Amino acid sequence: MIQFLCVYINTQIMKKTIFILGFISSLGFAQVGIGITNPLKDLHIGGTTSTIRIEKLDAINNPTYNKGGATLTPVFVDTDGELTLTPPSNGISGSGAFDDLPFNFLINVPNFIPDGATLDGIVLNNDTTVINASGPLISVPFSAPQNALVEVKYGVTVNLASTNLNTPPAFNFADLSTRTFNVWFYIDLNNDGLTPAEMTKRYGDKGQAYASLNKGIVGYPYMNSQGYANIPAGNHALVFYAETNDGTNKYTSVGFGGNLDYLKIRIYN
Repeated sequence: MIQFLCVYINTQIMKKTIFILGFISSLGFAQVGIGITNPLKDLHIGGTTSTIRIEKLDAINNPTYNKGGATLTPVFVDTDGELTLTPPSNGISGSGAFDDLPFNFLINVPNFIPDGATLDGIVLNNDTTVINASGPLISVPFSAPQNALVEVKYGVTVNLASTNLNTPPAFNFADLSTRTFNVWFYIDLNNDGLTPAEMTKRYGDKGQAYASLNKGIVGYPYMNSQGYANIPAGNHALVFYAETNDGTNKYTSVGFGGNLDYLKIRIYN
């Protein structure tokens, strides 16, 4: 029940009349039940399949931290007791009381290199005029809530041919010659483009060799590697590169990521 109290005060000094309207609430405390008739707590949600939906935390309204799909997003409780997806310190190391708390989360990016129209991924051609070719494959952005160690594990499928994989049909090798190919990644701090200094540090460099006599086949070798680095708080990116090497007057076409690939980024302190 809510009671209304009206107080009339006549002040001679201020030469005016002040009306004070007060509300005196005599609300009783009660427990609220949803899907249950006898709640045991202030808020009690019954049912074995019941859940809570908060739209401000969904992937549409909070795309920075909620990536949607099958990926689960951790929820934090701030100092006011409110639920939030923003990690402790809001990405700025040294800004809050949570800076020293441990954290450890995994970013899973399945099949992170597009398969492409011919299922050969990103194709790198090493034609007969050169014996080496290299170039970027893909950039994968990620965020660190504070200064952290990033651990990267990746697996990439590879397809090789003696003709351009972008213009099928592809042909196998018919020479006695060895080809090599490498994959690695750089870390683009602040995700603002690789600087010359950042390109001096290659992480997770993995190389393999391919040799064939006549009747060699076109297929999907598989290669994987990992790398570690200390990173500051902020938005960054992993920039994957590839390289191929062959002999004089040889043509080598290599497709990276044409089949199932994986990328796992673990960030922790």
